[in-house]
Amino acid sequence: MNDTKAWHQSKTIWGALVAILASVLQAAGSPLAPGMEHDLVEALTTLAGAAGGLLAIYGRLSADRRVS
Repeated sequence: MNDTKAWHQSKTIWGALVAILASVLQAAGSPLAPGMEHDLVEALTTLAGAAGGLLAIYGRLSADRRVS
């Protein structure tokens, strides 16, 4: 594997975060419905992509130096 990507672009990382969230919710007495984990991973991946795009635009607009 020579290709790299940011951590937030990895569905494995998001899946692990959802698994941790599901465990925490279950320990708190509020488990996720069966099959909901996949939908949650997809939603979080989409939101992370949108947040990354917005952050990139903000970073470029607020920069005080040009890109060379």
